[in-house]
Amino acid sequence: MTIAEVSNKYGLSQDTLRYYECIGLIPEVNRTKGGMRDYTEESCAWIELAKCMRSAGIPIEALIEYCALTQQGDQTISARKELLVEERKKLLEKMEDMKKTLERLNYKIDRYEKAEVTGVLSWQK
Repeated sequence: MTIAEVSNKYGLSQDTLRYYECIGLIPEVNRTKGGMRDYTEESCAWIELAKCMRSAGIPIEALIEYCALTQQGDQTISARKELLVEERKKLLEKMEDMKKTLERLNYKIDRYEKAEVTGVLSWQK
């Protein structure tokens, strides 16, 4: 696939795709004889992983490290697993914080809905 096709498929700009490759977030993409990027299924799988992880807030540095470890081969399986376990732990903590925030928002919205009916909003946190 061309960079334009991949850009359209994943909703990422061509500059973002080049940047991801440049910083090692995705492995180097194959090139045609004319020097154009030629994205394979494997390249696209890396892009999908990067997009998914970034949308969850996983730091770019962790993904770059993961990509580098993967390229080093099977001797890094334990290190890759450890990295993913640590990122999962952080993500679960973030989800718990978000759950608390959502509960607080629901509480506040409920108070305003009741106030719209009664015409009274009592002061509370």
